[in-house]
Parts: sequence; structure tokens; C-alpha cells
Amino acid sequence: MASRSYGQYCGVVTALEQVGERWALLIVRDLLVGPRRYVDLKNGLPRIPTNILSKRLKELQDDGVVRRVPLAHRGLVYELTDRGRALEPLMLALGEWGFGAMGEPGPEDIVTLDSMTMAFRTSFRRDVAAELPATRYEVHVGPVALNLAVDGGELRVRPVEGGPLVRVADGELAEEADADLVIVCGPGIRELVAGTVTASEAIAAELVSVQAGDPALLDRFARTFHLDPGRTPSGA
Repeated sequence: MASRSYGQYCGVVTALEQVGERWALLIVRDLLVGPRRYVDLKNGLPRIPTNILSKRLKELQDDGVVRRVPLAHRGLVYELTDRGRALEPLMLALGEWGFGAMGEPGPEDIVTLDSMTMAFRTSFRRDVAAELPATRYEVHVGPVALNLAVDGGELRVRPVEGGPLVRVADGELAEEADADLVIVCGPGIRELVAGTVTASEAIAAELVSVQAGDPALLDRFARTFHLDPGRTPSGA
């Protein structure tokens, strides 16, 4: 801990000493989606050096944020402790805050299952969804394909056709879901989520392609998953 000490007695300082090192919060982000083996974490963060990943995991374990446990059919995995999972509201607020400054992706920027899962959790408008009929979406963004099941103000996320485990809010694993609307999109989905284009404009501009289901449901999707780049994050 001494090497990470800021030398100040403050809750913010303690938080930074525990999760403020480079890559630490991205490890937390991925583990908020579900338990991961070491190789899963490495594949989800391809630029992290293996020695840094091992070091960060050891630090997070020492600080009581992460633990290593056996999981049926997957061997030993890393998962968040209760203290680690308590970071979720902070992570969602941080993602919402960063959304306004994202800009266009760089040529080497990638999306992963875990990053997109957290992106949809961040943009999910629970109050709006509670007033809308239950709807299941299948969303393809680059190599990532997710089922988003929205029902009564609750969101459940699962990879399409299996994949890494994804935990939902109650700690159980989401079940396979059929979809009312199947869409394929690229970085342009950001404009739909930001509200800078309407659903019909997104289709016309080929930012989003409807592969199955009623295209009119894309408007419901845009209302359910929305982030205003100029809005103060809800956690503030």
C-alpha cells in the first residue's frame, strides 16, 4: 500500500489508492458484468500487460474488492466482493459522465462484451422503461451481440448464443431470450442513444439496420436507452 499512498487522510484518497491505479477500474467494470477467469480478463483488456493484470488483481484482492473462487465448469474465477459490487453506481455515473466526451472511435478502438454490457446498463432509463411494454432486443455492435430484456423497469442482459457469464442485478444468471427487435449497428448507435437523431433518421442514415421485428420498436429502444451528453449524471 505504501507505494500507492497519497499521504492524505480522506475517503477519496483511500478510494483512489485502492481502485485508482491504471486498469484497475476497467477490471472492476468487467467483473461487474460477471465472474471472469484470468484469461477472460486478459482477452477483454487486450492491451494490458500480463504482469500488470496480475499485479492489479493481487492489489484488488488485498484490498477486499476482488476474490478468487471456484465456479462449476469454469475452474477458478475472479469475482467482486460485496465491497467491489458497491462500486456499480459509481461506475455507471462515471460512464455517463464520460459519454459526453467520447467523440468518434479511433481506428484501433474496440468494443467488448463487457464494455457494451456496461454501456447499456449506463444508458438504461429505468423510469421510462417502467412505463413501456416489456420488450426484448437483440443488439449487434461490431463483434458483440447482446440480448437486452426490458420488463417493468428492469434490465437483464445476456450474450447471444452463450458466451461469458453475465450477472443481473439480483446476482442470478440471465436466461436465454428471444427478441422482439434485432438490430445491427456500429459507432453510430451513439447518435441514437444521445438523441441527436431519431429512430427513423438512424435507419435512413444506415446508422442502424433492423434485421427482424417491427422497425417502429426502434423508437422504444431509443427512449429506453438514452444518455444526454450535456446532462449532469444521475449519480451526481
